[in-house]
Amino acid sequence: MNTKFSKIIKTFFFPVGDDIRQIIINWIDYLVKEKLYDTNKPLFPRTALKHDENNAFVMGGLEPIHWTTTTPIREVFKEAFESAGLPYYNPHSFRNTLAHLGQKICKTPEEFKAWSQNLGHESPLTTFTSYGTLSLQRQGEVMERFGFNSLKKI
Repeated sequence: MNTKFSKIIKTFFFPVGDDIRQIIINWIDYLVKEKLYDTNKPLFPRTALKHDENNAFVMGGLEPIHWTTTTPIREVFKEAFESAGLPYYNPHSFRNTLAHLGQKICKTPEEFKAWSQNLGHESPLTTFTSYGTLSLQRQGEVMERFGFNSLKKI
């Protein structure tokens, strides 16, 4: 996929569940079969604007081009979460979630390197330092596994 600064990320689908995978497959099918976009177009294309009867801008479908700022996609996320009755999470929080999932399921340095590259990071240190912060509770849970329970709360 193309990203900011024209960096290209060769990525694979993260193991986040067949239901989510199917939603993405359905979306891609819609873009390719209904909108006739090719696979080099953005996965989440920009909203097209048109004028309504009062000559005001309103949503008019999709344009097969990239968003130029993050503001509109944040608004889309906010509206989607609100309509689902859920608290808002910004789009970048999904990258945080994927980084934390990788920390839990990757068992070797090679696995975490692949996971990190799949996030678009050249170095696993980027993944660890930018997304790897553990909550104090999680830090304590991990430390308890080392067997020093009597020192856990000082």
